[in-house]
Amino acid sequence: MRRFLLSATAMLLVLLLQWPGAAAAITAPELRGAKSMQDLSSDMHGRNLQQKEFLKMDLEGTDFSGSDLRGTVFNTTQLQDSNFSGADLRDVVAFSSRFDRADLSQARLDNGMLLQSKFTDATIDGADFTNAVLDLPQIKQLCARATGVNERSGLSTADSLGCG
Repeated sequence: MRRFLLSATAMLLVLLLQWPGAAAAITAPELRGAKSMQDLSSDMHGRNLQQKEFLKMDLEGTDFSGSDLRGTVFNTTQLQDSNFSGADLRDVVAFSSRFDRADLSQARLDNGMLLQSKFTDATIDGADFTNAVLDLPQIKQLCARATGVNERSGLSTADSLGCG
């Protein structure tokens, strides 16, 4: 049995060496997230950051305005005072992240998974939250200050949040 396990391990190693992409597919999320940090700066304005992973990072005060962040992951990330104005955050996953005082004006957050994230005092004028999943207390908080209409989708922030 031991001989079989050694042979199987050796074969797996050979396969992984032949296909470098296979090794990347099995890396830990924190390592993939670190790869996203390679060219990260405080000015990420207008960049294509689709499907990047930012895990357990401090990105407080970063300028993401006008960036394409579709499908990006911000898990347990500090985003206080960051600028997301006009950013495309459709299909974003932001679990337990902090958007306190962030500027989300005219941002698209359609279909975002935003559970356990906080938006205290965030600017949401014209933000589109259509079909985004948020905790009920956050929805109530956001509805209390929902204003404006998203210029790209044509939906009001209040309607996109389902405010009554």
